Amino acid sequence: MKRSLALQESVKGVEWQLIMEGKWLLCLLLVLGTGAVQAHDGHDDDMIDIEDDLDDVIEEDLCQAKKDDTDDEIAKYDGKWEVDEMKDTKLPGDKGLILMSRAKHHAISAKLNKPFLFDTKPLIVQYEVNFQNGIECDKCGEDYKLHFIFRHKNPKTGVYEEKHAKRPDADLKTYFTDKKTHLYTLILNPDNSFEILVDQSVVNSGNLLNDMTPAVNPSREIEDPEDRKPEDWDERPKIPDPDAVKPDDWDEDMDGEWEAPQIANPKCESAPGCGVWQRPVIDNPNYKGKWKPPMIDNPNYQGVWKPRKIPNPDFFEDLEPFKMTPFSAIGLELWSMTSDIFFDNFIISGDRRVVDDWANDGWGLKKAADGAAEPGVVGQMLEAAEERPWLWVVYILTVALPVFLVILFCCSGKKQSSAMEYKKTDAPQPDVKEEEGKEEEKNKGDEEEEEEKLEEKQKSDAEEDGGSGSQDEEDRKPTAEEDEILNRSPRNRKPRRE
Repeated sequence: MKRSLALQESVKGVEWQLIMEGKWLLCLLLVLGTGAVQAHDGHDDDMIDIEDDLDDVIEEDLCQAKKDDTDDEIAKYDGKWEVDEMKDTKLPGDKGLILMSRAKHHAISAKLNKPFLFDTKPLIVQYEVNFQNGIECDKCGEDYKLHFIFRHKNPKTGVYEEKHAKRPDADLKTYFTDKKTHLYTLILNPDNSFEILVDQSVVNSGNLLNDMTPAVNPSREIEDPEDRKPEDWDERPKIPDPDAVKPDDWDEDMDGEWEAPQIANPKCESAPGCGVWQRPVIDNPNYKGKWKPPMIDNPNYQGVWKPRKIPNPDFFEDLEPFKMTPFSAIGLELWSMTSDIFFDNFIISGDRRVVDDWANDGWGLKKAADGAAEPGVVGQMLEAAEERPWLWVVYILTVALPVFLVILFCCSGKKQSSAMEYKKTDAPQPDVKEEEGKEEEKNKGDEEEEEEKLEEKQKSDAEEDGGSGSQDEEDRKPTAEEDEILNRSPRNRKPRRE
């Protein structure tokens, strides 16, 4: 049973594959270049030093193969590669493999020190990619994908099928548009589980037996291709009630007699009206629609017909799809509408620690350099607003709303009373009791003055009357105003009882 493995990534018009497989598939893909591969720090892991291992290969061996079932104009693998630094490199002297051509097929490969054996260790494939020019596409929509695909051979039919992992839920757009170097990692474990990481963060995971489409193992049973549905098979769950009768008062539209199709009268185009006048119609208040008998359960219902199941003659069960055919080379095959795609630091290993160390020594330095060159928070906000103009509205509201609330709070406050203002200062204030005493003395003096005037008036009136005592009792009664004044006088108040 032969199997092969491919890690594929496609975005817009860019589609590229990282292929790990035997020589038979390399021949099929026509990836015929060769190159030297060295061990990493004395381990048995394979890594590719782009600058040292592939530079001579690119100079000497330009692939002349053609892609099958493709027009001759674009069938050749004549895309150009170079080993060079990134255009805006932050690490002078750090070189990588660069895809240089647009709208061309590209292919390149290198041999490993020894074949990778699928046994008790995981397969870990890791590399770096930088889309220096972002992503360009002429016909495809904005869609960013990261595929994991492996090919599996049916041992009974001999047919190879591609098995595709489910699509990641993570948003991948940033990895393709920010023009930074990103680290892609595939971890395939002996228990058939897998993980796909970008920048050392998991973006997809699953199991080769459960999360691939189509499934690795076919169904035990299949529908019989020779089975046919019987003519008398009844699939109607409901049927019209055969005993139902249309009511006599049911009112419905009639179809009427057939009439020849009508054409537009050219004389009507300039006329205010055309044809025989007819009285406008209104909805029929008694209209109930065309009568239909009510539906009842079909006593002869047999369910939806399906072909009977028979044993699958091509059934097999592979419970260890991880154990694929050993591979001894690594290859890239790409068609891209974008140029200047930068690749670097490929490594294939069975040790996660070695792979992480390799990432820290390579991608870690690029990440640190990119971080040091990034603008501050304000600069990042301005850059984001240039890409998304609607962010300006958010910025303005974020700044203007607090300022407006502060101004509104400060200017709309009620004026405080003098007593409240006194409480907010330590300055000496007049004694309230002294002021109340002065006010009481003033009122007392006014009452005494009014009382004296009243006594003088009464004395004057007594002199005019000649001291006679014949005046009526009602005339002698003081007026209400006088009584009020007398009552307010301190002299007329009753003494308190101690």
